[in-house]
Amino acid sequence: MVAFTPLAIAATTLLGLTSAVPAHQVRSTGITHRITAGSTTANNGLHFEPENVVAEPGDLIEFSFLPKNHSVVQSSFDEPCAPLSSSSGTTTGIFSGFNFNTTAGEAPNVFTFMVKDRNPIWYYCSQTVGNHCQMGMSGVVNQNFGSGDKTLDMYKQNAKGTVTKQPSSDPHAFQGGWIEKNMNL
Repeated sequence: MVAFTPLAIAATTLLGLTSAVPAHQVRSTGITHRITAGSTTANNGLHFEPENVVAEPGDLIEFSFLPKNHSVVQSSFDEPCAPLSSSSGTTTGIFSGFNFNTTAGEAPNVFTFMVKDRNPIWYYCSQTVGNHCQMGMSGVVNQNFGSGDKTLDMYKQNAKGTVTKQPSSDPHAFQGGWIEKNMNL
């Protein structure tokens, strides 16, 4: 006869619960970092503010958009102004699309994504009218400050000699996040 002690039941229940939650799932921390795409003063409006953010897994990154029809595209440090892609060339990173055109003030919608880990997320604006990326409109979430040469300043310097690549032929396509109403208006 098998006897179940309260400890055995508790251990079985705990093991059952932990195996039911996927190991890769990130839970929300409830913290939102707000970044503005465009600026009224810095770099003639070609600027993310702030452009360097430190965030924890589960934090949300929310982009609001000012005039000049900006976008947010994830890239790698080694290929600024080019969308993050798999070895087959499929875009794998974050892309807001050009869904936030406004002639004055903030756009009525924002683009938001959740931080999955502490790895750097390099990003740029893919607007080619005015070469936004080459002009320094880029940023990073979780820059590795101990990496020496992989800094935001170096990313911007490397971007100057590139050609901006779009992640999609559809300017309204987006991935890696979601579009929602700008609650700050």
